Amino acid sequence: MDYTALAELLFPQIDKNPEDYEQKYPLRDLPDGAMVTRIGPSPTGFVHLGNLYNAMIGERLAHQSGGTFYLRVEDTDAKREVPGAVELVLSAMDYFGIHFDEGADANGDRGNYGPYRQRQRKEIYQCFAKELVRRGLAYPCFCTEERLAEMRSEQMANKENFGYYGKWALCRDLSFEEIKERIAAGESYVLRFRSEGNIENTVELNDGIRGILHLQENYQDFVLLKSDGIPTYHFAHVVDDHLMRTTHVVRGEEWLSTAPMHLQLFDTFGWIRPVYCHTPVLMKMDGETKRKLSKRKDPELGLDYYRREGYVPEAVREYLMTVLNSNFEEWRSENPELPMEEFPFSLEKMSNSGALFDMMKFDNVSQETLLRLPASEIYEKMAAWLSEYDPEFAKLFTRDRAFSERIIDVGRSGNRPRKDLTNWKQARQFLSFYFGETFAMEDPFPERVSQEDRKEILARYLAGYDASDDNSAWFEKIRQITGDMGYAVKPKDYKKNPEQYKGSITDVSNVIRVAVVGRTNSPDLWEICQIIGEEAMKERIRAAM
Repeated sequence: MDYTALAELLFPQIDKNPEDYEQKYPLRDLPDGAMVTRIGPSPTGFVHLGNLYNAMIGERLAHQSGGTFYLRVEDTDAKREVPGAVELVLSAMDYFGIHFDEGADANGDRGNYGPYRQRQRKEIYQCFAKELVRRGLAYPCFCTEERLAEMRSEQMANKENFGYYGKWALCRDLSFEEIKERIAAGESYVLRFRSEGNIENTVELNDGIRGILHLQENYQDFVLLKSDGIPTYHFAHVVDDHLMRTTHVVRGEEWLSTAPMHLQLFDTFGWIRPVYCHTPVLMKMDGETKRKLSKRKDPELGLDYYRREGYVPEAVREYLMTVLNSNFEEWRSENPELPMEEFPFSLEKMSNSGALFDMMKFDNVSQETLLRLPASEIYEKMAAWLSEYDPEFAKLFTRDRAFSERIIDVGRSGNRPRKDLTNWKQARQFLSFYFGETFAMEDPFPERVSQEDRKEILARYLAGYDASDDNSAWFEKIRQITGDMGYAVKPKDYKKNPEQYKGSITDVSNVIRVAVVGRTNSPDLWEICQIIGEEAMKERIRAAM
């Protein structure tokens, strides 16, 4: 076989050689130890938590080491591409605080190692494919989908391994003349890699997260270029990661099974392998068992979910870092005011088993994150979210900024601050009682308080209310009402001798609380009365009576 002639037959339009691209994309001028990482999403229109999870790893590795983090769009599968998907990825990453040094962006490309969209790199892949043909390491395959399906059926019947290899590699040894004739006849073909691997051998992979792994060597003649000349992921990412000088490839563990193909290609070209970092699958508890997060079952898998619900991006990233590195929570407790970027992220601290996503724990992290934000920042972020998702409440919330910042800060200071805010959707519901337009009686009055007593408690409260009272004087009047009406001033007294009292001061306080706030759970009632004002407070009391 004259492989040079075959290479020219298959790729007559390719006039560059690999050395041309080696010179065009030289080694990066970076400090020793600097890492070059990327994310390579497919433009399918669904940006999920795993994309952000892996992006955070790549971004930290690159920027902690003084390296480069870039975005490459892996759009070789045209059938799955959704219009506007690239912009969606860019918007999502920007929203969650992930910023790229170079790569694809809304206006095209930014950086010296582009194009950063794989479909625009077709000639580059074909140049390296041509080189493999010239070396006798790739060949055209004319097998149709029907023939491949028949082959799989035969392999199943014979209980043999699936795939295109050995005696099943039907086009591996076609002559130059036959290839030429079939092409001239208009037959469609793909280009396959001619593997010299052995099913009995293993290949060593030094995974950045999992350590040394021994995987079965690739023995399959896998597809390099599809019939339209566009590469498969297996071929494209290897060429791109070499030419873009990627040092660490962060991707999901689902790629472990095909990693031997990729290692084989790097070795075949004589290129330095990047450090592959295969991240664990994101899991959740479903009853007593763990399962993989599902696009169909779990809305929290999609990044858009957090935007719609009004979670701040910082909270999502903070929580994911607790999943990524086992020592992050300890670091955060010791450094509550430091930005997350100062945490020394490490691959060694990552788990190599399924990463558990716990929504309840995430909400706790979100509450802690919001507690660290000043009221002015919460106001701005919440106002922006409300303007998009709840414009009617946004009008109420933004008509008096000082008032809104004040209600945000209720109960957030002191040694045991309240963690009432989780996300903007929940905050909108929680803060609604402060506004007359959205105030509603959500909870019933305490069962132990009769209707007659309820009216008397509220009447006495109104008669004795003085807006100039401090918290202590205000509460002392409630204690007086409690004792006068036969309720225990100390809850423990009622608990000890319930037959001696109608109820306790908790019941009396909650009668007033429900009348003023509409619910039994709220921040400090005295402070709420001070904020909403005497007239509004009295109006609610009268309505409750």
